[in-house]
Amino acid sequence: MARVDLNSDLGESFGRYSLGLDDQVIPLVTSVNIACGMHAGDPCVMRRTVAAAAAAGTSIGAHPGYPDLQGFGRRDMALSPDEAYSFVLYQISALAGFCKAEGTALAHVKPHGQLYNHAAKDAALAEAIAAAVHDFDPTLVLVGLAGGKLIEAGRTAGLVTAQEFFADRNYMADGTLVPRKQENAVIADEDFAVARVVRAVQEGTIEAVDGSTIEVAADTICIHGDNVHALEFAKKIRTALAQADVELKPCRAR
Repeated sequence: MARVDLNSDLGESFGRYSLGLDDQVIPLVTSVNIACGMHAGDPCVMRRTVAAAAAAGTSIGAHPGYPDLQGFGRRDMALSPDEAYSFVLYQISALAGFCKAEGTALAHVKPHGQLYNHAAKDAALAEAIAAAVHDFDPTLVLVGLAGGKLIEAGRTAGLVTAQEFFADRNYMADGTLVPRKQENAVIADEDFAVARVVRAVQEGTIEAVDGSTIEVAADTICIHGDNVHALEFAKKIRTALAQADVELKPCRAR
């Protein structure tokens, strides 16, 4: 039986501002990536989200991003590899503290937004992120864009890696995500998204925006928590994968 992890980016509320349907999404996924206060979230939200995930038995990952609350970590920043190492290590450590207090453990790390996108192409940045993860805990799983530099850097650093496929994002012909500034970056059609996920898991291919067929690896499937369709996506993807005899299981380290 084929296996795949189903993850969602959560814990993105801040102070009095609420974002996403975390409590409803958590039971539907096998892993959550929790914002660590730099691009989104705050200490209270981090603690609350960790507690909810732990109670549901959902695997927990740190979701470090650029220090850019106003831009939600989706704007370009020119961090040096040394700065990136420090910012990522800081955020992982913070979330791990909440996990320890809740009697659970951190399982993986997945960078957020532009940090994630840049690390898929920039070898030096990818190596800095992988080093931060390894130096904090070499048993953590490092999640990155399938076929990207972060996966390569993680493997070189001796980490277990998980290649990620995005259920709600369109892809360019080179296997990268369509930039969010383009209108067709995010997929709103639930049935189309679900069919793509099943194809990606079963065949390892999807159709890019230019109509070409590209290869994709899918150890873990992402549903963005801030997508208005997140809840329906999660429900329909779970059902479709079960019908396709695909087991949902979190990515684990060796």
